[in-house]
Amino acid sequence: MNQAEKDIRVQLAACYRIFDYMGWSELIYNHITVKVPGEEAHFLINPYGLHYKEVTASNLVKVDIDGNVVEKTDYAVNPAGMLIHSAIHATREDAHCIGHIHSTAGMTVACQEEGLRIDNFYSVLLYNKVAYHDFQGITVMDGEKEELIKSIGDKNFLILKSHGLLTCGNTIPDMFMNMALLQRSCEIQTSVDQAGRPIVPVSESIGQMTEKLLEMQMANTPVPNGHLEFAALQRLVDREDDSYRDV
Repeated sequence: MNQAEKDIRVQLAACYRIFDYMGWSELIYNHITVKVPGEEAHFLINPYGLHYKEVTASNLVKVDIDGNVVEKTDYAVNPAGMLIHSAIHATREDAHCIGHIHSTAGMTVACQEEGLRIDNFYSVLLYNKVAYHDFQGITVMDGEKEELIKSIGDKNFLILKSHGLLTCGNTIPDMFMNMALLQRSCEIQTSVDQAGRPIVPVSESIGQMTEKLLEMQMANTPVPNGHLEFAALQRLVDREDDSYRDV
């Protein structure tokens, strides 16, 4: 194993711990995957049967784009996770990392006919950036791959209707920050709905200005998306338990 793979394994294992820290884990289910540097046809996924707190750099499973395990391991991989992640990795060269969660807020919005409204501080940042995919039951049928690919297109934010949330990124921190933004948007929407009071609308013109406003906000912070946030949370999980670093 070369140093690049060791480094990406540690970072992905840290991401699993961060997702759990954020409250985004669910029993032994859901997935975060990342392409192996220098081996674009291979990616890493969590061992099926382990909680996110048990995922380490060494027990991550390497698979090929068709879902075949390509190295010795004591674990299997989740068929539903393989279908979703392999389909996107195979067709989106820029999607180096993919995360998928079943959070309560995310699933609540995914079950609503109108989907995510662009009417709060976080969701307006996603103006015209969110794709949707119709629910077809547990994602284990190969025939769904083509429709999933069409649904996400070139976007990095996908709401799986009646199912959950998915985000992509060109790095692990990028995917994480995209998920944090989508999840927070859903949390605020569900909280506002529970309040049962009239909603202050956000104009279409504000939505259209968002990308420019973001560029102004980030002008003096020349670091990749999610880098600072991911590093801060990794320091937090390190203080609690850094056993994920075992390569």
